Amino acid sequence: MISFGTDGIRGVANLELTPELALSLGLAYMRLLDKGCTLYIARDTRVSGAMLSSALAAGISSGGGNVVDLGVMPTGALAHLCARNGVPGAVISASHNPYQDNGIKLFGAGGRKLTDLEEEDLERILLELSSSGNRERGGKIGEISGEDLSESYVSYVTTVADASLTKGIKVAVDFANGASYPLAKSLLESLGCNVVATLGDAPDGYNINKEVGSTNPKPLVDAVCASGADVGLAFDGDADRLIAVSNLGEIVDGDDLLALFAMDLLERSLLARNSVALTVMSNMGLELFLKARGIACVRTSVGDRYVLEAMERDGLSLGGEQSGHIIFADHATTGDGLLSAALLLELLGRKGAPLSELLKGSFQRYPQVLINVAVRDGKELLETKVVKDVVSSLSDYLGERGRILVRASGTEPLVRVMVEALTDELAREVAFRIEETVRASAKE
Repeated sequence: MISFGTDGIRGVANLELTPELALSLGLAYMRLLDKGCTLYIARDTRVSGAMLSSALAAGISSGGGNVVDLGVMPTGALAHLCARNGVPGAVISASHNPYQDNGIKLFGAGGRKLTDLEEEDLERILLELSSSGNRERGGKIGEISGEDLSESYVSYVTTVADASLTKGIKVAVDFANGASYPLAKSLLESLGCNVVATLGDAPDGYNINKEVGSTNPKPLVDAVCASGADVGLAFDGDADRLIAVSNLGEIVDGDDLLALFAMDLLERSLLARNSVALTVMSNMGLELFLKARGIACVRTSVGDRYVLEAMERDGLSLGGEQSGHIIFADHATTGDGLLSAALLLELLGRKGAPLSELLKGSFQRYPQVLINVAVRDGKELLETKVVKDVVSSLSDYLGERGRILVRASGTEPLVRVMVEALTDELAREVAFRIEETVRASAKE
């Protein structure tokens, strides 16, 4: 039995995340929804995607729901279609994970990911379900059909971004061998961009995120420099993230993008409440930069759904994560790499300056050390006295010179250690001491 993490459920396909579990999840979801309603299902390019989407669709149909299979489609596109048409949905994807993993993200009819309470209800229902119960019969069994709605999404994004400002921009693109290909290329062509180099554009079910994509932008850096592109755009497996590369080969992460977008929206009086939602992972330098310019920062837990919850609660228009999830609340209900890319291209066109120049006026990044420690049960480990005492002691040692974040990953069996400090040496010293403690505790 898999519980919900930061972004739906996730595990090794056909071992932890099985067709039987997907089928049961479909049945359970129908218990929360009206029987006879229609749901959209999309997936990324993993070899296990069709298997799990078929099983999920079977469970929904067995529970009385109708399924429209949208095929391979980015998460942001699925969320937009759910919001526009008032239809709940699901994405079969493990995002940036390797092809062996897969996951299921569920969306409500407003295009929003499920809340913690809704996920807890689903976990309870899954425990209650038996293999023979809660099934519809005869005419109450739902129907399963297919439809291609990708161009509808492309048309929407081209109404949000001003194509008169993006025409002729030279772009290098890394599709991560994932769900953004070929839809992202169609979008860029609709925006009048000149695609001068492509990477990760031959998905085969096994190469998603492999040495390409937003988690491995070095190949895109090389492609930008070799092709003379004005900008590089890197997506992850389900294209809800964007990492950019400047014309000089500088890697531009989610924090950099948030700084650029926040200042642009502020200048145009479009930054609601002069505030931005950031997760606890965003760099201290970004927060200090924004505050110095009169922009307040709201910190949230890791996960774009928590960012969106804070944005909706406080009436904000911009939020995101260092990993590249950017949410424009006026246009989307989740992180959407393609929408972020289109609006970044529009920003470049409006400023009439290369991305490298815009970055010069951005924030001074605090040295940040990130370490992933493989463990079986991260949440339990972080509750042990020895780990809590070491983290507390080192937090006192840092004081105002930095900050520490130690958390269990919501998507992988890892403890993530993040330390920021005034110097790289200090950040590494503290991070390595925490890592040693976590590893030693994991062996006990």
